[in-house]
Amino acid sequence: MDVARRSTMETAAGKGRRPGPMKVKVLDENDVVVVGAKASDALPLPLYLTNAVFFTLFFSVVYFLLTRWREKIRTSTPLHVVNLSEIVAILAFVASFIYLLGFFGIDFVQSLILRPSNDVWASDDDLEEHERMILKDDARKMPCGAGLDCSIPQIAPIASPKAVAQKVFDKEVVISTPTDFSTQPLSEEDEDVIKAVVSGTIPSYSLESKLGDCKRAAAIRREALQRITGKSMGGLPLEGFDYESILGQCCEMPVGYIQIPVGIAGPLMLDGREFSVPMATTEGCLVASTNRGCKAINLSGGASSVLLRDGMTRAPCVRFNSAKRAAELKFFLEDPNNYDTLATVFNRSSRFGRLQTIKCAIAGKNLYMRFTCSTGDAMGMNMVSKGVQNVLDFLQNDFADMDVIGISGNYCSDKKPAAVNWIEGRGKSVVCEAVIKGDVVRKVLKTNVEALCELNMLKNLTGSAMAGALGGFNAHASNIVSAIYIATGQDPAQNVESSHCITMMEPINDGKDLHVSVTMPSIEVGTVGGGTQLASQSACLNLLGVKGANREAPGANARLLATVVAGSVLAGELSLMSAISAGQLVRSHMKYNRSSKDVSAVASA
Repeated sequence: MDVARRSTMETAAGKGRRPGPMKVKVLDENDVVVVGAKASDALPLPLYLTNAVFFTLFFSVVYFLLTRWREKIRTSTPLHVVNLSEIVAILAFVASFIYLLGFFGIDFVQSLILRPSNDVWASDDDLEEHERMILKDDARKMPCGAGLDCSIPQIAPIASPKAVAQKVFDKEVVISTPTDFSTQPLSEEDEDVIKAVVSGTIPSYSLESKLGDCKRAAAIRREALQRITGKSMGGLPLEGFDYESILGQCCEMPVGYIQIPVGIAGPLMLDGREFSVPMATTEGCLVASTNRGCKAINLSGGASSVLLRDGMTRAPCVRFNSAKRAAELKFFLEDPNNYDTLATVFNRSSRFGRLQTIKCAIAGKNLYMRFTCSTGDAMGMNMVSKGVQNVLDFLQNDFADMDVIGISGNYCSDKKPAAVNWIEGRGKSVVCEAVIKGDVVRKVLKTNVEALCELNMLKNLTGSAMAGALGGFNAHASNIVSAIYIATGQDPAQNVESSHCITMMEPINDGKDLHVSVTMPSIEVGTVGGGTQLASQSACLNLLGVKGANREAPGANARLLATVVAGSVLAGELSLMSAISAGQLVRSHMKYNRSSKDVSAVASA
C-alpha cells in the first residue's frame, strides 16, 4: 500500500492562517481511500462476539477448576494429578486469560489511541513523488480541461511530533495542535479571573483551590504577573511540567519552571560498584573535571567509603525562671535511666524515626536540647521535629514552668555553618578514600604527587585556617554537593552544612603514589519525600539505583546516596587540585566556562 499525507489547507483559508486538522489516509493500489487496518480485523468473529466467548470461557473454566480443586482437597487427592478434562480446562484458562489480557476492550483502546506504522510518516521526497505519480495517473484518465484544476496542491507544513496530539474520529487519524495558553486568545472566564487577580479580588495563592486545575492556575497567575509588572516572562517555560506533582509539597504559586542542564560524571568506581553520577549545574568545567577525577580513581582501582554516623538532629530552645531549673531538666534528659521513657515517647511519631541521643547546652536560664534520631530513607527534618514535639509535650507534665521558645533553637544546626555539625555531625557522616597510582597522577591528572600534597597543605589546610574557615578545608566540595543535590531532589540550602569537608592528601609507597581522602560529617540526603518525588529528580535517583525507600533495609538507599556524594566530591577535589597544581585552571575556564552569546538583549527585556 502507498501512504501519503495530504494538505487540508483550502485556498479560501488565506495565507498565514493555521492549518486545520490533518487526516492521515491510506491509498490502496487502485488509489482508493481506505481506512487504516485495525488489529480486530484479524479476528474470525465480530469483536463483541469474540469478547463474549472468551469472557464466558474464562469464568467457566475458573469455576470448573476451583470445584475440582476443592473436591481433591476433600478426597485427599494430590493436586498435581490431573485428568484429560482438567488439562483441557487449564489450556482453556490460559488461552482465555491471554486473550482478555491482550485484546479485551480493543475497540475502547482504538477509540483513544491509534499508533500508525512507520510507513504512515513518509518522507517529503517520497510524498512529492507519490503526488506526481497520482497526478500523472489522473491525467491519463481525465485530460485537463477548463473546469479541471491540474495544479499541484501546496503541502501543509507538518507540526513537530512534540506539538501534535493524536485522536481517532470516525476511524480516521486526526492530528491537531494543542492549545498554548500563552499564544491563544483567552477565554472570557480566564480573562475575568486574571482581572480579578490583578485587582486583588482573588488572591493569587488561592487559584489552585478555586479552579481545580493546577496548570491553568499557573498560566493565569503568570499572565496576571506580567500585566502587573509589565515584564515579559516569555523565556520561562510553562508547558511540559506536571504542576499537580508539586501541589502542597514542593512549591507554592508557580508560574513556570527553571531548566537546568544535567550532566553525567563517571562511571565512579566506589566500594566495588560503578555509579553514573547526575549533576545539575550551569558552571562549565564542573562535570568534565569531576569526570576526570572519576577516571583517575577508576584507573587506580576505585575508591572506598565508610559511614561513621547516621542521625538527623533538631534542637528546641526552652526557658525557665532560673539557670538552676534549666540545669535540672538537662540532668534529667541526659540521665541514662530516663532514656527508655523518652525514646518511647519520641518514637511514637514515626515507624522509622528512632531516638539515638539527647545532648544539652545551657545559656543562662535557657536550655538547648539537641535530639538525634535515625530517619530511614528520608532526610528526616519533619520526622525528627514531630518526635521532638512529642517529648516537649511530655516534659511539660513534670516541668510545668518550662516555656518553649521554639521547636528549633539553631543548636541543630540547619542550613548554617556551625561547629556543632563539624564536630558532632548531622545527617550522614562519611569518609571516602582512594590510592591514586603515580603514573595516573602524571598521565591523567598532569601533575605529580609531591606538588599535589604541597598544594593541599598550603591551600586546603593552611589557607583555610588563615581565612578562619569552619568546615571549609577543601577546594570546592560545595560545587559537587550542590549539583548532585539539585539533580536528585535534595534541599539545595542544606548544601551549607553538607559541604563541610576536609580534604587530605599524603604520599605513600615511598612517595610514588597518592593517598587522598575526604571527610564529610554532615551529608543530609534522602531518597523519599520532598523533591525526590518529582519525575526528573526521581529519574536521577533511579540512575544511581537509590530511588525510593529500601523495603528490605530501611535507610540503606539514603546511606548509599551519601557515600556517592562523598565519592563524587573526592573525584572533584582530586581533579581541581590537579588543575591548579598544573596551572590549567584559568585556561580551562576560559575555554569551557565563558559564554560567547550576546545576552544584552535578554538582560534588557
